[in-house]
Amino acid sequence: MNIFVCYPKCSTCKKAEKWLQENGLEYELRDIKTENPSKEELREWYKKSGLDIKRFFNTSGMIYREMQLKDKLPDMSEEEKLELLATDGMLVKRPIFVTDTNVFVGFKEKEWEQLKT
Repeated sequence: MNIFVCYPKCSTCKKAEKWLQENGLEYELRDIKTENPSKEELREWYKKSGLDIKRFFNTSGMIYREMQLKDKLPDMSEEEKLELLATDGMLVKRPIFVTDTNVFVGFKEKEWEQLKT
């Protein structure tokens, strides 16, 4: 089953969910604030996505800025980054859409179009 990880108050997440519904894609909804992804899930999604781990950080979030992660991330190991992401869902970029074969981070309609095939 596909997993749609989002923050219900996020306008981009709402847009992505509407797109999923309009395109008839089934998913299990997960609120990132109340059900933060575990370190193991994040590791699996990161590997499956083929993206740089930095893409999994919510770089425009308040916590990211407060913790001055822009300056700290370059010196952190992959393991430390995964541990940090698992501590608070608000640090994680959203929405995340997880399928059997792929992981989409953030909503870019053009990227998500490949889900329809």
